[in-house]
Amino acid sequence: MKILIIGLGYVGTANAVMLSQYNEVTCFDQDFLKSNNLINGISPIEDKEVSEYLSSKKLNLKSSEKFPFKIDNFDFAIIATPTNYDIEINKFDTSSIEQSLASIQKSNSNPTVIIRSTIPVGYIKKIQTKYDDLEIIFVPEFLREGKALKDSLHPSRIVIGSHSKKGKEFARLLLDAAEDKNVQTIYTNSTEAESSKLFSNAYLAMRVAFFNELDSFAMSKGLNTKEIIKAVSLDPRIGDFYNNPSFGYGGYCLPKDTKQLLANFDKVPQKIIEAIIESNSMRKDFIGLEIAKLKPKTVGIYKLIMKEGSDNIRESSIQGIMKRVNAKGVRVIVYEPLIKVKQFFNSEVYEDLELFKKDADLILCNRSHSELNDVEDKIFTRDLFNQD
Repeated sequence: MKILIIGLGYVGTANAVMLSQYNEVTCFDQDFLKSNNLINGISPIEDKEVSEYLSSKKLNLKSSEKFPFKIDNFDFAIIATPTNYDIEINKFDTSSIEQSLASIQKSNSNPTVIIRSTIPVGYIKKIQTKYDDLEIIFVPEFLREGKALKDSLHPSRIVIGSHSKKGKEFARLLLDAAEDKNVQTIYTNSTEAESSKLFSNAYLAMRVAFFNELDSFAMSKGLNTKEIIKAVSLDPRIGDFYNNPSFGYGGYCLPKDTKQLLANFDKVPQKIIEAIIESNSMRKDFIGLEIAKLKPKTVGIYKLIMKEGSDNIRESSIQGIMKRVNAKGVRVIVYEPLIKVKQFFNSEVYEDLELFKKDADLILCNRSHSELNDVEDKIFTRDLFNQD
């Protein structure tokens, strides 16, 4: 097959690497450096498996500096561009998808379009009427940051938002490229597929919020959170997973997907989805107050990323804590090797970790790290199980 992939974030990169094992994959991103690096064996994302595959596998990867108008024989075009939540319009900004569709329509190619960007419920039905000469299929992804290729090679399930021949053909491409072959494939209508993506992430956000509220309760009452969580999680109906407290859920997906799902609930009775979003905000307020009680003079923020193995600082929960501490007039300093600026949210950014540890009275870290073992007495974290 000849496949075009538009957008080289976590989803696009993982799809490009996985599918190029057995297909000819052309990559296009507005940032040409990403696609150029990819075909030269340099991963545009932080992902151990991507880097390993690029160095050890024979992949059929090509790069296009401009949108490939003259190529007229792509079988599939995969759109994996970002869809950020726009608070002004109260929904995802899908303009990058529409730009991609317009470019495909103008080209000589007539591929089946696979949208893997996260979209609002009902989007495919709406956009298909505008581009009625293209077959457009939504195929949700269920990938973790930092483990996007691993989750693509070992998928929990494959959901295809179509019952068409091309939909089944694309499912076969994914299965052929995966290492796990015994994967349940579900064919649905487009709106059900869109809903499955948003409800999956909302449930994960709800689980994070639940255990964070449990932790807030235990902290307020002087109880041992870890013991309570262990006892609760041994119930097989609940399970011992995704139960490690944090400063709140964050990252690229959960905050925006819960907000989009809430927007889609317009005129439909609900309480839980709204409560998930409010709970996450209250958790940050609570943590901010707990930090203020300690009366630190200088608070150090150890890394802005959500978790190890990620290079994404977007919507990380620790930034919410940082803003709340800052608002109380406490000096805040930051250590984050990923950013190359001297100031972040009006706080000084340190390049020297040892100097950072020396200058901070209290060091906040969403997830613990061995780099901080020598200053354990300064650490404030809710990472009780040393895992993401």
